[in-house]
Amino acid sequence: MEIRGKVHEIGAVQQVTDSFKKRDLVIQYAENPQFVEYIKFEATQDRVNLFDSLTPGEEVEVSFNLRGRPWTNREGVTSYFNSLVAWRVNKVMTAPAGPVGSPSLVDVPPPVDISSAAGADDDLPF
Repeated sequence: MEIRGKVHEIGAVQQVTDSFKKRDLVIQYAENPQFVEYIKFEATQDRVNLFDSLTPGEEVEVSFNLRGRPWTNREGVTSYFNSLVAWRVNKVMTAPAGPVGSPSLVDVPPPVDISSAAGADDDLPF
């Protein structure tokens, strides 16, 4: 799965156990600009370095896997948790402005009507 958004927050690397570490990344996702969503992704183990070159405010595309798992507490009640595990993050490059003198929509001439003039013969010559 992939999603585009702006980097909101980059967490520090957390050493959870001697052999497990993780890091969080929060993205501002504005599919509808009136209701901005803040979506948390995590990277684990050697992928915690994925977020090193990012800065808040940058536009990025995050490729991730959706993971889910159950957890049963001491009373026997089962809860379910979801994780968005990032495996690739690409900075989104905005298109640079065209060079001076390059055509733009303003420079394009209007369409020409090549239909026959009123009253002219429509027959093809062959």
